[in-house]
Amino acid sequence: MKKTLPDARVANSERAPEFGAAWLAAEMQSWPEIHTEAAPEKIDDLAAALTEQRNPRSENLDGMKTQDFVKLFVDEEKFVGEALHAAIVDLARAIELVAESMRKGGRLFYVGAGSSGRLGVLDASEIPPTFGASPELVQSIIAGGATALHRSVEGAEDEGSNGALAIDRRGIKDVDVVIGITASGRTPFVLGALARAKSLGAKTVLLSCNPARESRGGGIDLAIDLAVGPEILTGSTRLKAGTATKIALNIISTGAMVALGKVRGNLMIDLNTSSTKLRDRATRMVVELTQCDYNSARTQLEESGWDLRAVLKKADK
Repeated sequence: MKKTLPDARVANSERAPEFGAAWLAAEMQSWPEIHTEAAPEKIDDLAAALTEQRNPRSENLDGMKTQDFVKLFVDEEKFVGEALHAAIVDLARAIELVAESMRKGGRLFYVGAGSSGRLGVLDASEIPPTFGASPELVQSIIAGGATALHRSVEGAEDEGSNGALAIDRRGIKDVDVVIGITASGRTPFVLGALARAKSLGAKTVLLSCNPARESRGGGIDLAIDLAVGPEILTGSTRLKAGTATKIALNIISTGAMVALGKVRGNLMIDLNTSSTKLRDRATRMVVELTQCDYNSARTQLEESGWDLRAVLKKADK
């Protein structure tokens, strides 16, 4: 600041930065032009997405009896399983990418908007308590920030530059993996984030429910397409697309944690024993794996500060 404006006086602000922004806005003589409508080619691209098509099996949804409605809803879920089965090879590759990254000190980032973003936040938030991992290991980025978790901020997804900026703010490195989640496969915020992450050397994965999506620039290391078909409620990708996405994220994150040795058999040996239920589960694990009684197992855990892995390691000697 002193180099640019040698006569300037620099001091800490006594008011919130929002006051300064409001003052500058009030002093502006002209206003920037704001485009509220997407370009025609982008609208056509979205309209062609599989997730935007009408489902012929639900065209009389508003006239269905309640039981028929429920049956249709349940029957449609078979397409979720089929889509996931078709993506087994790609999902396995995603696990390998993430595990390899984490072994090198890398992190996993989910990037999404709307329902897709919230699913990323959900999966990331479950990793620390389930696997005793640092909250930094698996992180999530959602268009619109924390507000978008409880209230729709759908317009936040329309600028690719915002996605790129979010990547820069998180300090993405070349050892990290970034998974972009977008049911339509064309959300600008997500694609912008992936392109920026790729330019920084990170591995990039696109998780989509629109196999017919147009391939865009920026480069993707792995594309996972979950072809669940049109939704019962046209365009509402929180339904089948959301279910398939949730399962896919579960598969990737759980598979990576297993590969990192955070599971013995099918038991979570690094779980965070932060509640009565989880302390009881840890105690029962020690009972099963060391063949001791419940009271003895609990005593060992208490003496170790509830470090389940340490107790099991000691018992293995």
